Amino acid sequence: MDSYLLLKSLHILGVVLFIGNIVVTAWWKTMADLTRDPKIIAFAQRQVTLTDWVFTFGGVLLVAIGGYGNAGLHRMSLTIGWLAWGNALFVLSGVIWIAILIPVQTKLARLAQTFADGGTIPEGYWKLEKLWGVFGAIATILPIANIAIMVFKPA
Repeated sequence: MDSYLLLKSLHILGVVLFIGNIVVTAWWKTMADLTRDPKIIAFAQRQVTLTDWVFTFGGVLLVAIGGYGNAGLHRMSLTIGWLAWGNALFVLSGVIWIAILIPVQTKLARLAQTFADGGTIPEGYWKLEKLWGVFGAIATILPIANIAIMVFKPA
């Protein structure tokens, strides 16, 4: 079996899972919030948490295994321009997820449990939702830009 192709396949699968999940999750979460229906919003918020653990985190693992595995296999320095930029964007997106998005999502999930049976949605939920939207957009744009860097490999 060709190790390069196996690692490349894992890397591409990881990118599809990672980017696909964050884009689709943002879409249906936004649509759920627009309903202003507490039950729908609480359900969507729970799914954000679950899909992030399975698909976003799973995608990150596959991206890292495939990307760093192939860099190591071919003895490529991570200081090569396009690899350095790609790695920086990947890490920066991860820092935003760990430092901001996961804590905000945890707070949103806890708040959603309080209105899951149809209670009133507190104003604090909407404030956190705006924060999630802004930083979620940034954390999505970075890996999308990373795709261009990985494909075009600028100097």
